[in-house]
Parts: sequence; C-alpha cells; structure tokens
Amino acid sequence: MIHEEIFEVVDEDNNVIGTAKRSECHGNPALIHRTVHVIVFHPDGRMLLQKRSMNKDIQPGKWDTAVGGHLMPGEDFEIAARREMQEELGVPVNLPLKYLFDSKIRNKIESENTRVYSTTYEGPFDFPKDEIDDVKFWTVFELRNGLSEDFFTENLKVELEKLFVMGII
Repeated sequence: MIHEEIFEVVDEDNNVIGTAKRSECHGNPALIHRTVHVIVFHPDGRMLLQKRSMNKDIQPGKWDTAVGGHLMPGEDFEIAARREMQEELGVPVNLPLKYLFDSKIRNKIESENTRVYSTTYEGPFDFPKDEIDDVKFWTVFELRNGLSEDFFTENLKVELEKLFVMGII
C-alpha cells in the first residue's frame, strides 16, 4: 500500500484547522495548505532553478523555484525549508537561511500559503531523478526573458516578479 502525504489544512492566517490527504488538497482550492520555497543563489548572483519531472501532478516539465515543498504536520516553516533543501538538492541543512517574504498561491487547482527563504550555495547538488529532471543556474537576463515564455511555472513567474520589485535579483 502506498502511503499518501497528509497536509495540515490552515486558514488564511496559517492557523491549523484540520488535515487532509495530498490528493484532496491538490484539486480542492478550498483546502489551504502550507509550503516553503528556498531560492538558491550561486555566489556570483545567478539563481538556481529546478526542472520539474514529467511525472509531477502539477506543472510537469516546467522550471520552478530550486526548492519547494509542503510542511509536514507539526513542522514549522524553517525546519521544513531545511528538510526540503536536503531532500530535493542534497544541500547542507546548516546553511544560513534568509527570510524573504510570505505569499499566497491561489489557483483553480490548489491554495498554498508559502514562506520564501534564500540561501547561497554553489553545489554540488544531488536530486531525486524521479522528481527533478535537471537543475541549472540562470542569469538575471535569462530569468527576465523567461517571464514571457511558457517554460516557467506560473508560481515561479509571480515569485520572480516579486524578487525583481524587491531588488533581490
């Protein structure tokens, strides 16, 4: 029997109001759940993106934030960020994390309250090939040009716009 992830369902202010299976949350925008993103910068300023596996249930094959994942029940955002950095990229969990902003992702498929952090790390990267097809550092020029293309996830496009406005990239 395959174990399905359980997410905490929260209200708009991140107060836990229940739990639901992953498959219930992905498909029902009324079930708000929490996620974390970590933007990974190379020391030279380029930004790492991951190419989502074609096996992913949401936006397969598109370039996305380097690290993104769901909080486990009882987990806080920073602990989840460190766990996801290790699980998705093999990045050391003791790297300094900088809080950037919170965002609310709302679309016809899901609703997520997301906390975004950044760190600096040049690699090496070790990622699960069944979840991630590739990772690559992108220049600011490449990121700006990619906004008008269809190979970035919609969530990444929103995140990039915010990073540009904040002057982070």
